[in-house]
Amino acid sequence: MNEPDDQITTISTEALAALAAVSSIEELDERVASIVGKRSAFAAVQRTFGSLDPDERREMGARLQEARRAVENAVESRRAHLGDVQRSSMLEADRLDLGDVVVAARTWSVTAGHAGLVGTTQAELEDVFVAMGFAVAEGPEVESDWYNFEALNIPPAHPARGMWDTFYVDLGEPETVVLRTHTSPTQVHLMEAAVANDALPIHAVAPGRCYRRDTPDARHLAAFHQIEGLVVDRNITFADLAGTIETFTRAYFGPDIESRLRPAFFPFTEPSAEFEITCTICRGAGCRTCSNTGWIELGGCGMIDPAVFEAVGIDPDAWSGFAFGFGIDRCAQMRHELSDMRALVENDVRFLGQFA
Repeated sequence: MNEPDDQITTISTEALAALAAVSSIEELDERVASIVGKRSAFAAVQRTFGSLDPDERREMGARLQEARRAVENAVESRRAHLGDVQRSSMLEADRLDLGDVVVAARTWSVTAGHAGLVGTTQAELEDVFVAMGFAVAEGPEVESDWYNFEALNIPPAHPARGMWDTFYVDLGEPETVVLRTHTSPTQVHLMEAAVANDALPIHAVAPGRCYRRDTPDARHLAAFHQIEGLVVDRNITFADLAGTIETFTRAYFGPDIESRLRPAFFPFTEPSAEFEITCTICRGAGCRTCSNTGWIELGGCGMIDPAVFEAVGIDPDAWSGFAFGFGIDRCAQMRHELSDMRALVENDVRFLGQFA
């Protein structure tokens, strides 16, 4: 091995050893010029090639560049490794052992979380209706205007749309996509699917979240929960609806709570009714929650309007049915004797802790 080749090998070995000894990116930045830069040993040995003959100079030049590239690659590899080490050190320094914190904070009261009151109420309602022979279905919270209104016999500009203060979604044409104002659109989805799959009759409930631009008060929230009931079968009458409401009321609220139906109007049912139950706060005596009437409205119900059947392709002469919908939040309020529904969304741990 000639002298320039020996020098290149020695320089490469020493450069790699120097890189291995570097312990931080800052130190690497300081030393990289002396390892592969213009003041490095590589540059010094390159200046000695002038005394070599042309063929040997070309050979040594190629050998030098190969060695330099190998060291430069080692520099980048070392930089990446040191960066990983530095990041790991920072993460370890920032790591918080929550177990140590909890042990140190002896005055803290640490408890496990639990399901919210509305969620447990929904599960209890589902259990009641499943025991009565209903299936549980779901529907989307963002609906087209057709599902939320038109298929339910509420055409554009119909006065009945004033019953729902609607949140519109900025999608498609103006006022064509909405946050559903009730769970009734799920009726349409269920009936469409039943027609498509020849799966009539239908006995189902559909719980879920709804949205209206209501001002929150003791009995109303802007984002609330409903459970929708739908029965489509042969020879269904209003007596079946009234019996279902009464059976549910006594099963869920207890035998001392009664229900009653009052005439009402809903575009998608005819005849229609609002159903009320005995106020569980005052047991019918009258209070602020029930506006001193002794009754609390839970929701609406009625026989499905033939126009709704026709919208989904069901023959109203062969099939009949009823639908009902009521607030899950209102049920929680009545079941647990809450005077103000806003307590459900205020996140007061003193309130929430009562239902662990």
